[in-house]
Amino acid sequence: MTVKILNFLCNRCIIPDLNTKSKEEALVKLAKRVAEIEPAVNQDSVLSVLKEREQLGSTGIGGGVAIPHGKLPEMSRMLIVIGRSPAGIPFDAMDNCPVHIMFLLLAPNNPANSYLKILAKVSRLLKIQKLQQRIMDAPDARSIQKVIEELDD
Repeated sequence: MTVKILNFLCNRCIIPDLNTKSKEEALVKLAKRVAEIEPAVNQDSVLSVLKEREQLGSTGIGGGVAIPHGKLPEMSRMLIVIGRSPAGIPFDAMDNCPVHIMFLLLAPNNPANSYLKILAKVSRLLKIQKLQQRIMDAPDARSIQKVIEELDD
């Protein structure tokens, strides 16, 4: 069974102008969006899980990309939230470059297999330079979703 990114992405899951000055601010905005989409989830819980993960090592994988991720028991389903920062955010990335594209992945505690598959797929896709450029060039959230749709097989 192929795991599709679009299964975990909704219209409100894309923030095309994540204009923050720091990694901390970016994670707060992403956590806030998760809490808006999933009412059973507390913004502080999301932030806490993300910060714990960042302490293990930055999820800024280089090339202008970060994939903050974690598991929360109160999540009813896996969820992806995309943040795009045209200006770039200092994120302690592996290559020390600012991050322009963030794919936040949150999952309930149980589906480890799907979670790891999606994490690997997102990581693979985001290494494609052309895809990053198309996400950066997309005028709005819907266009970003369309770019992902085309590659999500």
